[in-house]
Amino acid sequence: MRKRARPSSVGMAVSGGSGSGSGRACFVLGASGETGRVLLRELLARQLFSRVTLIGRRWLSLGEETGAAVEQVVVDFERLSEHAAAFQGHDVGFCCLGTTRTKAGVDGFIRVDRDYVAQAAELAQAGGCKHFVLQSSQGANPHSRFLYLRVKGEVENLVRAVGFDRCTILRPAVLLCNRQESRPMEWIAQQFLSVVAWVFPTAYSIPVKTVARAMVASVLQPGKGKVEVLENGDIHKLGKAVPQQGT
Repeated sequence: MRKRARPSSVGMAVSGGSGSGSGRACFVLGASGETGRVLLRELLARQLFSRVTLIGRRWLSLGEETGAAVEQVVVDFERLSEHAAAFQGHDVGFCCLGTTRTKAGVDGFIRVDRDYVAQAAELAQAGGCKHFVLQSSQGANPHSRFLYLRVKGEVENLVRAVGFDRCTILRPAVLLCNRQESRPMEWIAQQFLSVVAWVFPTAYSIPVKTVARAMVASVLQPGKGKVEVLENGDIHKLGKAVPQQGT
């Protein structure tokens, strides 16, 4: 099911910095999540693309601040191959899709964080997407004994193998944010890491806004090779390299 938000009257043209999108289009997977919501705000505020497609399992209520040509496509991730059209015609794909083992169970977590992402990447590449930007995790390793890190490592390998002209993989540490859903243990960890961040600002945590800005910056700056992996410290640097709006 495809719906379009009210388009703005702003004309767009992309360059190497903030400006209009010149007919360029992108899609966002996981726009309802913590990073995805901030990423969407960044993309729209900077007017980098003339069309932004949100691909998800449900319709999102967007405020008036969107002010750009935002299109929403609701898909059934269990039958994603039937929604190939949703992935056609985009220059860049941003993926923040993910869940937790607690919320979805082991099988559900693997399906969402690995299988859905890998299949979406394949459909995107087939639909003409040149640059895929994937939010992964610090410590991602396909041989890890820990399920979360193993699945993140596996999906990284699967996305690499798709063959995008350019692939950017971000491996942030613990995300600092105000979650919409309650995760008590994660909240406690965030409070501790917020204090630790004063002493070790780039080692163990990172604000969600910095991750989102780094994802934007990866599009604005030339890549370092066909596949570029950004560790937590790299994300801090890249995220801060993008001027805030109004600066």
